[in-house]
Amino acid sequence: MNILFLTAHPYLPQMYGGLQTSVDQLCHSLIERGHKVSILCALMGNGLTGFKCRVRMQINKRLAGCKVSRDTAPGYPVWRTWYPWEAVQYVAAKQKPDLIVVLAVRPVRMALAAKPTGIPVLMMLQDVEFSQHDGEFRELGKIPCIANSQFTAGKYRAAYGVDSVVIYPYIVKNNYKTDTTRENVTFINPVAKKGLDLALEIARRCPEIPFSFIESWPLSPEEQTFLAGKLSLLPNVTLLAPQKNMKNVYKKCKILLAPSMWEEGYGMVITEAQLSGIPAVASTRGGLPEAVGDGGVLLATDASVDEWVEAIRKLWNNAQYYSEKSSASLIHSHRPELDLIRQIDAYEKVFMTAATALKDVPAAGN
Repeated sequence: MNILFLTAHPYLPQMYGGLQTSVDQLCHSLIERGHKVSILCALMGNGLTGFKCRVRMQINKRLAGCKVSRDTAPGYPVWRTWYPWEAVQYVAAKQKPDLIVVLAVRPVRMALAAKPTGIPVLMMLQDVEFSQHDGEFRELGKIPCIANSQFTAGKYRAAYGVDSVVIYPYIVKNNYKTDTTRENVTFINPVAKKGLDLALEIARRCPEIPFSFIESWPLSPEEQTFLAGKLSLLPNVTLLAPQKNMKNVYKKCKILLAPSMWEEGYGMVITEAQLSGIPAVASTRGGLPEAVGDGGVLLATDASVDEWVEAIRKLWNNAQYYSEKSSASLIHSHRPELDLIRQIDAYEKVFMTAATALKDVPAAGN
């Protein structure tokens, strides 16, 4: 098969997030099975990649009439542009895919832009940010969907009557599993919706515990200034830039902190950490309980800071309790639903079914 993935998010190497790393790992596994893959994504103008893309966009605009750049930085074609929905038909004509798979961020707008190509479209539902659909989901009609958790599937079923195939995020275990010295509490992606304020307060109240904050999503100048100011008052917190190799993060991690304030679709970093026996202390938002299972501590969204601090300190100081949660986290990370062969088989089956289905289907309610 030839599969074109669409997202209005930036992609590797410009952004390292759960969507990007999971899809990249999936793409490489699909290539190993003989499939062709490509990505159309949003462009960030900064950095070397941004500069090169801006040059190529101008050249392509003069030669072909479409302001888009193509590179193969991850090992397969990636098309980048400011407004990817405007380039869908051009890229589809170049790549000639059998199936278009729409990822998160403005997914409805991207899917509607793909409809005129006549190529079958499948939605990968990765979050429940309905306000960011940039269009009405029902306009897509009866469209095949994959959801990244039972939580996400349930939300779309309740809102739109969608029946999704649930496949948890594709995580190549060897990319994350490592021996760990258990030196710190790790908080990944220090932004407001991920619970930054709560993480800062927990670190302030636990001056005896080292914390490591890992950047992931690009921070605005205002966010950078805010974070730098807060961390200047917290000598027990170390801030690291986005990490391409997450083993470097997990090899020092004892506890993963995930106090998200928004409804996470799943929580990839929790599984990544659990592969090394690292338990999580997480909120009950969205799909996080599915990711944590018995391998950590879940706290209600209205839990007090004192409850968070108590949970962290108990795991940090109580060796027997930590050992129990560590063992449980390792077991949970190896549940059958995360078996890579089982997952890639499921993806191939759903992709093939979607690619061979009738292209013209009646709209929902017709």
